[in-house]
Amino acid sequence: MSERKEKSRSGMLVAGLRASFLTGLVVLTPISLTLYLIWTAVGWIDGWVLPFIPDAISPHRYLGLNLRGAGVVIFLIFTVIVGWLAKGYIGRSLLRWGENFVDRMPVVRSVYTGIKQIAETVFSQGSQAFERAALVEYPRKGLWGVGFVARPARGEIAEKLAAEGEIMPVFLATTPNPTSGYLIYVPRKDVIFLDMTVEDAAKLIISGGLIYPNPKDPTRPAQER
Repeated sequence: MSERKEKSRSGMLVAGLRASFLTGLVVLTPISLTLYLIWTAVGWIDGWVLPFIPDAISPHRYLGLNLRGAGVVIFLIFTVIVGWLAKGYIGRSLLRWGENFVDRMPVVRSVYTGIKQIAETVFSQGSQAFERAALVEYPRKGLWGVGFVARPARGEIAEKLAAEGEIMPVFLATTPNPTSGYLIYVPRKDVIFLDMTVEDAAKLIISGGLIYPNPKDPTRPAQER
């Protein structure tokens, strides 16, 4: 009888240690990965910016060591200065002159225009971002995908599909990398808009359906019924 009690106690101890270990992994993994990604991103920016800094004003010359993050600070200051100058009359004039010069270069013009449109969309503070999350049938009837909806289609696409009524551009992101996916145009009547936010829909896609938003408490996943 005593042997059974000892085995039961040892089993409970092992189970408790295993549960504590798994809990520790759940706590440490996101923290560690976040810190690692930040550390890596800072190092990448430093490695890209610092070689352009003249040795006479290099932080290493005055501090005597390679201070991680110095390149990030310099990059932020430089970007703010460029943005401030670009909003002024002289800056706008120089920018127009540079773009007119690029427009005369066939290949460079296409690359610059594409990158500029992407940058304006990604960093825009206006209404260029996705507005809502939605469900659409894709890739065939009966299969549903979670997508992101922007403003209704305009221009030639709206004109060519006028017989279908209002057309919505829907971006269907892939799992677990939401930066790639498919852009499809769907009649508004075939789009089911979701109450969840775009951020919650992105979490759902990235996690492969494991993280489902809870409307009552967004900080916790929804409980299955």
